[in-house]
Amino acid sequence: MARPGQRRAGGARTDAGAQRSRAPRPAAEQGIIPVLAEIAREVDNAVRRPPTRPSVRTKFQVVALLVREERARVLADGGSSDARRANQLKRLDGVATLLARTAARDTSLLALLAEDARVSDAARAYKATLMRAGGLKPPEEPAPAAPAAPVPAPEGRVVPPSVIARQLANPFLAPDFEAAAARATPRARRLAGWELLEPLFRSFEYGATGAPSCMTLPAPTSVPVPEGLELMPHQAQVVAATARGHRTFLLADEPGLGKTAQALLAAQAANAYPLLVVVPNVVKTSWAHEAQLWTPHRRHTVVYGDGDRVNGFADIVIVNYELLDRHVGWLGDLGFRGMVVDEAPFIKNKGSQRSQHVLAISERIRSRTARPLLMALTGTPLINDIEDFRAIWQFLGWIDDTMPRRELMDALEETGLTPADPGFYAAARTSVIDLGIVRRRKIDVAADIPARRVADLPVELDGAAARSIRDAEAELARQLVGRYRAALESRPVGEVGDGIDLELARRVAAGALRDASSQSGGENVFTMVRRIGQAKAGLAADFAAQLARNVGKVVFFAKHVDVMDQAEETFAQRGIRYASIRGDQTPTAREKNIAAFVNDPDVAIVVCSLMAAGVGLNLQVASNLVLAELSWTDAEQTQAIDRIHRIGQAEPVTAWRIIAAQTIDSTIAELIDSKSGLAARALDGAPDDDASPSRTVQVEALVRLLTDALAAEGVG
Repeated sequence: MARPGQRRAGGARTDAGAQRSRAPRPAAEQGIIPVLAEIAREVDNAVRRPPTRPSVRTKFQVVALLVREERARVLADGGSSDARRANQLKRLDGVATLLARTAARDTSLLALLAEDARVSDAARAYKATLMRAGGLKPPEEPAPAAPAAPVPAPEGRVVPPSVIARQLANPFLAPDFEAAAARATPRARRLAGWELLEPLFRSFEYGATGAPSCMTLPAPTSVPVPEGLELMPHQAQVVAATARGHRTFLLADEPGLGKTAQALLAAQAANAYPLLVVVPNVVKTSWAHEAQLWTPHRRHTVVYGDGDRVNGFADIVIVNYELLDRHVGWLGDLGFRGMVVDEAPFIKNKGSQRSQHVLAISERIRSRTARPLLMALTGTPLINDIEDFRAIWQFLGWIDDTMPRRELMDALEETGLTPADPGFYAAARTSVIDLGIVRRRKIDVAADIPARRVADLPVELDGAAARSIRDAEAELARQLVGRYRAALESRPVGEVGDGIDLELARRVAAGALRDASSQSGGENVFTMVRRIGQAKAGLAADFAAQLARNVGKVVFFAKHVDVMDQAEETFAQRGIRYASIRGDQTPTAREKNIAAFVNDPDVAIVVCSLMAAGVGLNLQVASNLVLAELSWTDAEQTQAIDRIHRIGQAEPVTAWRIIAAQTIDSTIAELIDSKSGLAARALDGAPDDDASPSRTVQVEALVRLLTDALAAEGVG
C-alpha cells in the first residue's frame, strides 16, 4: 500500500481522494496521528541509510510541525473525554520519541525545528497532503511565512493581543526531543509492584530526624546582583545549586528569608526564560517590584483582567491564581522554560480548578523542555499535613497520579529497600529531600539577617475604592496647584522665576495642612490616607492570614477602627482565631486578650491599634508583624515593632509593611524612611532628630503631590 507522499508504480502521487477510495481504516488507525506515525517510521528508516536526502528532511520538518499542532488541538478540544485525550497525547508522544531518535542519528535535522527555520513551499504543500490524508482540512491559502491565526480561545478564555503578536512572530515552538526521550526511558522494575506514594508521604513522619527537611546545598558563591543590593549567604546557596544544574526546588524557607529573590536569581542562573510566576493576588505587585529590583535587565509583565496590558514578549510573566482560568490557554502555549508557584499550598486540593490549571501548565512545560526550572515556594513546615504536598510534588515532576516519576523512582531503586524494610522510610525521605526540598528557619540563618527589619509589600488597589482614591488624589492635587498659582499671581512681576519654587510649594503645603487640621469636611491628606487604609485592609488581612498559616503567631497593627473591624471580619471568615487590643477596652479585657494571644496556641493573630498598643505590651511570642497602615513617623513604627523585638525574643523580627502602590502611600513610606535614615529598610532604632517629624512627613507628602502635578502640566 502506498504511503502518503509515495509514488505508485505508474508514477502518480497518492492524494486524499485516493486515500479515501480505499477500504476504511479501523477506528484506532483513523485520523492524523497514524499518518504521522507512518511517515515518522519512513523518515527514521531513510535516515538509517545516509546521506539524508532533502525530501526526507522536508518530511521530518512537516511531521514535527503537525505533531505540535495536533497536540495543541487535542489539549484545546473540550468535547473529548479525559481518557480519549490522554490516549491521543500518549500516541503523539510516541511519534515525538521516534523523531527524537531519528534526530539523534542526524543532528542536522534539529536545525529544521528552530524558531527561525524556513518552511519551504514544498514543505507547506506536503503538509497539506498529510492533513488531507489524516482527515483534516488544510488552509485554503496558506501564508508563505506565518501560520494561520491562533484558534479562538474557549468560552471565557482570552488571548491578549500582545501574546497573539508573539505567536505570529514565532511560527512554531521547536519541540525539545530530549524531553520526549527522557519520558520514554524505561523505569527500573524492582519496585514496580509496590504502592509507593503513601509510604513516601509517611516517610516524613516515620523517617523524621527532628531537623528541618533540607537538601545538601553547595557553599555560597558570588552572585552578580544590581548595585546597592546584597544577597545573603543562605540565598546564594540556592542560586549556586541552580547554577550547578539542579532544576526542581520546594523552597520552604520561613517568610522573611528572601524566597522571591532566590527564585528570580535562580531563573537567571538557569536562563529559564520566559519564566511564568503564579502568585496570590496580594503579592502580585510585590513580585513585579522584586523582579525590577533583582533582574532589571529582564522585561517583566503582570497579568490584569483580560490581559490588555500584557507584554507578550516579556521574559517574566506574573499572574495570580484567580486569573488562571481566563488565561490558561495561552499560558500553556507560550513556551515557558521555567515556572514558579508562590504560596504553593494554594494548589494542595487537586480537585480545585487552580490546582488543575497549575498542574496542566507545568506538564506542558515539561513536555517541551527537558530540564525546566520548576520552583514551589511556601513557608509552611513540611512535617505538617504532608498529604497536602501531593499536588506540589506533582507540579515539580517528582510524582504523577499513581507513582514516582523516573528520577525519584531511580533514587528509590538505588536504596535496595522496599516499603517492607525497616530502613525504607528514612531512605525514602532522604530521596525526596535530595530532589530539591530546601527549608531554613530564621533562627538557622540568624547570622545572615538583621535582628529586626522592615519588608515592604506593595499591593495594587483595584475596583471602585481604587478609582475613588485616584480621584481624591487628583482633586487634592488640583487644590494645591490652585493655591500655588494664586500665590504666584500675588507676587510682583519681577519676582516670578522659571520652574517650580520649592520654598513656595512648602508654604502652600503647610497652609493646606493647617486648614485640613482645622476643618472637618473636604478632601485632605488625612481623609485620603484613611481611605487608602480602608482599601488595603482586606489585602493586609489576607497576607496576615497566609503568614499565620506559615509561621504561627502574627501581630497585626492598624490605625483606624474600621480597618481593624474589616481585618477581624476576614479572620473570622477564614476560621482564624484572633485577639483584639483597642483603646476603648477596659484594663481587664485588654489583659485577657493579651493572655489569650500569648498563651493559647490556637489564637494565631492579635489585632492591635497602633496608638493603643504601641507601648506597654510584650508580644515576643511572635516574630512577624504586619503594619496594615503607615504611621506618620518612624518612631511610631519602631514602637510597634518593639512590641515583639524585646528581651526574650529568640528569632529575628520581620515587620511587613503593606503599601498601596502608585498612591500617596508610597510617598509617605519613602519619606518616613528618609527622615529616619533607614538604609535598605533595616531598622536601627535611632530617634528622629526632627522636632515635629509627623508634620514634616505630612508637609513633604503634599509637596510631592503638588510638584508632581505641576511637572505633569509642564512646569519646571
